[in-house]
Amino acid sequence: MPRPPSPSIPEKEFLYSALKQSLRLDGRAPLEMRSPTLTFGPELGWVECALGKTRVLAQVDAKMVKPPPERPLEGIISIISELSPMASSEYEPGRPSDEEVTITRMLDKVLRRSDVVDKESLCVMAGQRVWHLRLTIHCLADAGNMLDCACLAGVLALKHFRRPEVEVIGDEVTVHPPTERAPVPLSMHHTPFCFTFAYFPDTTTQAVLDPSQLEQRLSAGLLSVALNAQRELCVVQKAGGVPLDPEEVLRIIDVAVGKAKELDKVVEARLKEDWAGRTVEVR
Repeated sequence: MPRPPSPSIPEKEFLYSALKQSLRLDGRAPLEMRSPTLTFGPELGWVECALGKTRVLAQVDAKMVKPPPERPLEGIISIISELSPMASSEYEPGRPSDEEVTITRMLDKVLRRSDVVDKESLCVMAGQRVWHLRLTIHCLADAGNMLDCACLAGVLALKHFRRPEVEVIGDEVTVHPPTERAPVPLSMHHTPFCFTFAYFPDTTTQAVLDPSQLEQRLSAGLLSVALNAQRELCVVQKAGGVPLDPEEVLRIIDVAVGKAKELDKVVEARLKEDWAGRTVEVR
């Protein structure tokens, strides 16, 4: 599949001159992110997230397995990300790009290594039965900043998911279907969000939050910050050769904290709205 052409010189000059005046081509302020659109599917744990035209689908499913001997009291969490040419012609099947590798690693750090889900709560019988959660991320359209959209979709899918109620009597494990007992939400320690800032070759140009595809391609470096609304920092990742002062990094983290608090309110409101609209029949 042919790769998209590089931005032309007039495109570069126009973008850079606009950014020097704190203007963005889509009308946003430099530190303004696109409003997220959150859509829930018919099944619990099925979420579609959109930032502008960037769209990601996340889905969680669970099955009961035997735990590894070195961690007999913990459940298992697997994250699978799929970036196909459907999202952008920059992605090729079987040949992961640098951006694909970055997104996959960041999803693992933000959603698995930071202990978003309490793994011990997934244990059913020590050393015998635990829940194995599989989070699948499908990137549907890449219009810039796929990482933040994928992280938001992933954490929202985990909060939306409900696992079946389990009853243990002796050595017998009974899994109750939703028609008999209401499914149980996952025990989560925190809700991290990822925010990506793009920096440009001219150091006098202000960094922009949630870069568009053109801004991301013409940037000289990216800084991604993952944290929650309680100001707990999970991951700070810098990609690119733009040097940053410690004061600038702290300023960006403060901006990200404010955005995390706003996003947390949006996520909780949408979850309550969706849950209120569902009728779960318990017999």
